Amino acid sequence: MPAAAWATLAIAALIILFAAVGLFRVILHLVQVRKTLGLVLGGVRLVAERTAPVPGALASVNADLEPVRDFCETV
Repeated sequence: MPAAAWATLAIAALIILFAAVGLFRVILHLVQVRKTLGLVLGGVRLVAERTAPVPGALASVNADLEPVRDFCETV
């Protein structure tokens, strides 16, 4: 096999090796991004849970405060 063929094979192998290493690094970065997005999603769910609308107890609280409101209107 001529030297040009060996050189072509060596250069092709190097190109493939560098491409594989680059793709592997992209995979590692995407795994890290996925973990980070999972943490962000957990935080968003926690915020949504803590800022949920006031439950039905608000009606009973308003009913309990009705005498106070009536008094304030007379002042």
